Amino acid sequence: MLMDRQNSTLLVVDVQERLLPAIADGEAVLANGVWLVGVARRLGVPVVISEQYPEGLGRTAGPLLAAAGGASIVTKTHFSCVSDGCLAGTSADMRRQVVVVGTEAHVCVLQTVLELCWQGKEVFVVADAVGSRKPADKEVALARMRRHGVDIVTREMVAFEWLQRSATAEFREINRDFIRDN
Repeated sequence: MLMDRQNSTLLVVDVQERLLPAIADGEAVLANGVWLVGVARRLGVPVVISEQYPEGLGRTAGPLLAAAGGASIVTKTHFSCVSDGCLAGTSADMRRQVVVVGTEAHVCVLQTVLELCWQGKEVFVVADAVGSRKPADKEVALARMRRHGVDIVTREMVAFEWLQRSATAEFREINRDFIRDN
């Protein structure tokens, strides 16, 4: 199945100030998350941001908050957004497809993604926009998610599937602002 922007939500899981420095390739995870949030906003795809215990782990990283504009921000204490119930009433709850980025791949992302699948959602995890403290944990988490029917994708796969066609002014704009030279 292809990602369809009319049916998708971008879910950003726990990309937080105090956690991000410990994430392997954390700068790339953040940059790719900011990139996808920008594409989503430009294409009208709603964005939901979760924060795991922000009193301890800090708020969402500043560049993501700046890129996200008026995104829904939910807080949680369960590792899974689904178990916590914090997605209730958000676009992630109401739309069929959830595209997921964030940290940590083997904890909050994994648990959220598996439970979204069990709810019957079509779930896509963006490999170049998720991370863990240890690369091996990310690798095993992606393999486990794949075994459970999750599609593992890249940021450009998301953008091109949301765009669907090249012969539009919208494609030229996204290509110029996000794809070329990025």
